[in-house]
Amino acid sequence: MARTGILIDNRWRTSESGRTIDVLAPATGRPFTQIAAAVDADVDAAVKAARQAVESGAWSRLNAAERGRLLLKMAIVVADHAEELAALEAQDTGKPIRQARNDIVAAARYFEFYGGAADKAHGDTIPFLNGHFATTERVPHGVTAHIIPWNYPAQMFPRSVGPALAMGNAVVMKPAEDACQTPLRMAELMVENGFPEGAINMVTGYGHEAGAALSGHPGIDFISFIGSNETGVQIQTAAARNHIGCTLELGGKSAQIVFADADIEAALPVLVNAIVQHAGQTCSAGSRLLVERSAYDRVVGRVAERFAQVRVGTPEMDLDLGPLVSAKQRDRVTGYCGGADADGIPLIAEGQMADGLPAGGFFVRPRLYGPVPRGNRLASEEVFGPVMAVLPFEDEADAIRLANGTPYGLVAGIWTQDGGRALRVGRKMQVGQVFVNCYGAGGGIELPFGGMKKSGHGREKGFDALKEFSAVRTLVIRHD
Repeated sequence: MARTGILIDNRWRTSESGRTIDVLAPATGRPFTQIAAAVDADVDAAVKAARQAVESGAWSRLNAAERGRLLLKMAIVVADHAEELAALEAQDTGKPIRQARNDIVAAARYFEFYGGAADKAHGDTIPFLNGHFATTERVPHGVTAHIIPWNYPAQMFPRSVGPALAMGNAVVMKPAEDACQTPLRMAELMVENGFPEGAINMVTGYGHEAGAALSGHPGIDFISFIGSNETGVQIQTAAARNHIGCTLELGGKSAQIVFADADIEAALPVLVNAIVQHAGQTCSAGSRLLVERSAYDRVVGRVAERFAQVRVGTPEMDLDLGPLVSAKQRDRVTGYCGGADADGIPLIAEGQMADGLPAGGFFVRPRLYGPVPRGNRLASEEVFGPVMAVLPFEDEADAIRLANGTPYGLVAGIWTQDGGRALRVGRKMQVGQVFVNCYGAGGGIELPFGGMKKSGHGREKGFDALKEFSAVRTLVIRHD
């Protein structure tokens, strides 16, 4: 079991408020642990500890290679604790144990990638005036705030803090109150394996309390946020008040575009998995299936057959998907389905519930709707559940208009055997990532990830994340 308190300066403590929050298991709806409910005083103490670490503590004296070695060590530690961490992740989020294990593999890979990258964020020399030498270097912001969501806590933790620590920042993280067991356990492992005091600090609690206090704290130098569009507005406003930067990843309504010449047998498992993965609670979920009209009946028929075979179960059943994370999320998803039913949108297929599911669990049937009218909210709003909207398109130009016709711009998938078409359409997508004849590409630790439009700005993953968590300093020396 993970720690349930607040981590400041490598020491665990209770909240100044003395309050705790029940954490519910999505599969049963019952509490299985409690976490501390941090308040302003706790956040202030964490920020001060991080400031001390980055300005005069042992963390500030480590060079890039030494920081990298600590992160690389964590990759091994996470792999050694894989089963323990996967069990925590499955219980906390409700996802099938197989998916939880994959998340732990990805978590170790994030630590490995940023451990190896820590001493490779190089500066440049710049041709300048005669008699002058000009160079740049990348320097840490200082104290960085990290607010992550509940859907992939095991992955989000190293994905967010990894590049920040690699660049020499000290971090304060507020994980989601709905699911934060793996981040807390990984933070504990970091302390046990040599990270100096104040380098990593954890404050658990509610978003409107701990999250608001952290994002608005004047001692923060940069904010990384992953979550809803509405909260993203509040985060960016708080950053603006303190004149600091932020990265925002705010979700999506991603399209999978299937042309008539696509290899449908290769596409089928990917199309369905992209919406049922973690019960559709994925920012990059392929929630819109756009099919060329001439192939609509053929493609949708095959997708429906596969969709109807999808099974919902508890984490230990290890089926295709588990429950939603909370009653609130379940009610949100069923509300969208109810609206689609009321609007008369045909239900093409739905998945199956396994026998013997706990009565209190937050389970929903995956649903495939179509054709969905283009103006319907199911075609443009993020459901964040296992609900796929199918829409036909006429030609290339129509596919592009339809794919780009939402406020979001995170990911797009294109399925075609025409290389020229793939390139033409791909370069017209108003999104941060485009996949051709694949989707998601195994987690993509190395691939810059982020959105356009209301999906946010800034980039996580890959080397671009190192740039986000650092600033360029220019040095000019006159030598004659």
